[in-house]
Formats: sequence, structure tokens, C-alpha cells
Amino acid sequence: MGRLAVAVIVSLLAIPISFLVNRIVPEAYMDEIFHIPQAQQYCKGNFWSWDPMITTPPGLYYLSLAHVACLFPGMFLVRVVSSFSELCSTAILRSVNGTLAVLCSIILYEIITHLRPTLSGRKAAFISVILALYPLHWFFTFLYYTDIASLTAVLAMYLASLKKKYYLSALIGVIAVFIRQTNIIWMLFIACTGVIDITLAHENSYVKADELKQSSNETGQLISGKSVKAGSNVRRRNTNNTVKTSTYLKVTENGASKINSSGFREEVREICIASWRMKSKLIVYFSPFLLVLVGFAVFVRWNGSVVLGAKEAHVVSPHFAQIMYFGVVSALATAPLHFSLGQGAYLSQSLWKNRPLSFCLLLAALTVGFLSVHFFSIAHPYLLADNRHYPFYLWRKIIKAHWLMKYILVPLYIYSWFSIFSILGKVRQKIWVLAYFLATSAVLVPAPLIEFRYYTIPFYLLVLNSHISDNQSWIIMGIMYVFINILTMGMFLFRPFYWNLEPGVQRFIW
Repeated sequence: MGRLAVAVIVSLLAIPISFLVNRIVPEAYMDEIFHIPQAQQYCKGNFWSWDPMITTPPGLYYLSLAHVACLFPGMFLVRVVSSFSELCSTAILRSVNGTLAVLCSIILYEIITHLRPTLSGRKAAFISVILALYPLHWFFTFLYYTDIASLTAVLAMYLASLKKKYYLSALIGVIAVFIRQTNIIWMLFIACTGVIDITLAHENSYVKADELKQSSNETGQLISGKSVKAGSNVRRRNTNNTVKTSTYLKVTENGASKINSSGFREEVREICIASWRMKSKLIVYFSPFLLVLVGFAVFVRWNGSVVLGAKEAHVVSPHFAQIMYFGVVSALATAPLHFSLGQGAYLSQSLWKNRPLSFCLLLAALTVGFLSVHFFSIAHPYLLADNRHYPFYLWRKIIKAHWLMKYILVPLYIYSWFSIFSILGKVRQKIWVLAYFLATSAVLVPAPLIEFRYYTIPFYLLVLNSHISDNQSWIIMGIMYVFINILTMGMFLFRPFYWNLEPGVQRFIW
């Protein structure tokens, strides 16, 4: 019932806005001018046609063909259309993302209930609907971009891995990479999390068996000894209970329950030992991911680049400031969690407990932050020239408002990441948090253009593994998302303007 409720609510919210967008903006806009004609060529059966300005693979267009194929028999019978290609209109192609957004909300519900099995179905549905309203995701639900399909595929791949269906996860990974190339990083991250979960669970069960064996031996010695007293039976029960309790705290449910306080080196050692013990099983489970990686490497070598078209505008660049921007954007999107008095006090206490180490970490983080914004803060020509995107105004009005401004913001960036690490560290293993940070960096740092759309997948993986519990935080986040959605969609639909660089009506967009 929970997933059905989520699908119905998201559909009821999306359908009216979809009609409004198609009524006011019936023609292709921004990147749609490349994607929609390309999809229409596929609808005509012209699979060898390709627009050189398109940077991503044709995965979205094949999904669109499947969507149109499902609609065509009914539309043909009622004589709405007379041919398959006629059904591939702008509105129908945009509806692909609307359908995928509903599917994505169901996948969110499934992930939440899997990671948090004690959560009620009603609250899981409530959280899923709020996450479906995340502004960067919600806005592109109504346009023909690759973002919704990309997010849906990555989350489906993650869900399959959580359920230990690794072959299915790798198969969905092929689809995800076929939609957007950078999803190869998320496929590797999901494979790594699968290895972490399996090996740590195996090692903990191995330790549990040893502890039970040792406990049994000690209990036998107590019973056989002459010094056994009247209370020894109680002592035996308490010993068994202690073993069970300590083991429960070490064994995590899918890596997402309470975790033990072992250090990073201990986690790495346990993973290495367990990986060696079960190497054959790991090879069987995760070899499909390796095959996808090899296939991707062959593609990159053949193509000469990660992107397909417009290669000169998407040159890989060391944009380390990008990871700073993501940290603060994600923290602001979950502001009740990161910018509360409680979180500030918790971080202060954590830093104060280990003063020498914390001071060194803080000093290193600030140094890296200042160096990143000074040497590796890239102003892409598209960012500087296109005032239709919100990052254009954030760059000019905030980051470039004064030459000191980009340095003043560094402590905010560092605080955001420290807060993210602390919240993830309460739920996930340290090595998992490191893998997440490295994957996020691998996706964002090479991108020279500041595009908030690129932050969507790492944001969802962050929130899903943060375990926000209190209803107040979710309500505040929901209100924030609804307000931002109303504002941005209102600007897009009702505040058009004219541009001297390009003919026609222009609109504000993320």
C-alpha cells in the first residue's frame, strides 16, 4: 500500500504541472533542442543519425521508444495518431520523464524501507514524497533531459545491490551508463558498497562464531569446576546475553544500522581478510560489474573521450572547487539536519574530544579548501555567458561579488563536509563514507561547468544514508522544497525574457 500511495501522490502532483508546462512552453527549450529532434529521428527508424552537439549516449532515446511503443496501440485505436513517429511529440517525450519520476519515487520508497526496516510504511511514504519534490529533481521531471532517467537507473541499481541481486544490479548499471557516462563511477561505488557489506557481515559472523565457541568453553569450565556456586546458572545466562548483545552491535543490517566504533584501519583489515576468505564468491558476485567496466574502457578508447559530442566544451579539468560547492548545496538542501544548534554542538564536542587530531584535520581541510578555490575554481565560458541559469547569478552576485568572497566561503564549505561526514559516520562504516566521498569527487571534480544537476545523484545517496528521524526536519525540508519549486517553476513559466544573443523567448532554468 505504501508504494502505491507514493505513486498516486507523486502522479497527482506531477500531472497538472506537466500539462501547464506543455501548454505554456510547447516548443523544445535549452538542451531539449538537441534531445527531442534526436529522439524523433529514432522514432522514424533513423538510428544512424546523430547530433554532434549531444554529449551523452542514446539510452534516454531507447527508453523513449519503449514508452511510445506502450502508448501507440491505444492512441492508434482511438485515432489520435496515424503513425508511430507522429506520437513522438515534445509533450509525449517529456512525459517519459514524468513516468520515470513516479517510478523513481517508488524505488526511493523501496530503498528507505530496506535500509530502515523498523520505519513504518506511512513514514517511509512521507519521506519518499518529500524526496521526490527535491527541486533539482522535480524541475527536470517536466523537461526532456537525461537527469531523471539517470537518477532512476542509479537508484534501481543501488536497490538491486542492497537486495544482493548483483547480476541484476550490473545489468541496470549497463542501462545507467548508456544514459549518462559518469554513472560508471556510481556503478563502481555500488559494487564497492556491496563488497563492504558482504565482507564485514562475513567477518562479523566469523567473529561471532569464535565468541560463541569461547563462551561455550568458558561455560563448560564453570559447570565442571568445583567452585560453581548457586548463582552460576544466572551467570551463564548473562554471559550468553552479553555475547549476543555485543554481536548484534557489530553485525549491521545492510551496513545501515548502528555501527561499531572500530577504526578505519580495523575496517580495512577486516575487509581484506574476509575478501581473501571468500574470494571465489566475490568474483562470482561482482564479475559482471568488471565486465561493464572493461566495456566502458573500450568505449572511451574508441571514442577518444568520455563525452560523445561537443568535446571541446567538456574537457576534463581539475575543478576541485566543485566538490566544495556540492557540500554546501547539499547541506543547505537538508538545512534542518546540518545547521541546527544540536548539530553545531555535536561537531564542537567531537572536535574538542580529540583536540590535537581535530586541529590537524581542520587545518588540513582549510588549507585544501583555500588552495582549491584559489587555484582550481573554474569559470566556464558557458557559465559566464548564459544568464538563463541560476548558477550564473550565484557566481556573479555571491562568489564574485568581491575578490575575498570565495575565500570567506571556505569555512562554510568545510563545515558542510564535516557535518556530512559526521552524520554519515553515525550510520555507515568509515570506509563506506570514504568510498562515497571519492565517488562524488570522481564525478564532480573533472566537470568544468557548475551544473547543480550534476549534484542530484550524490545528494540522494547522501540523504538515503543519513537516516533523518525527526518529523520536524522532514516537514521543514518539504516546505523548503515546495517553496523553491513554486518559485523556480513560476519564474520558468511566467517570467520569460528576450535575449540579444539568441532569438525567441528565453526562460530561467536551473
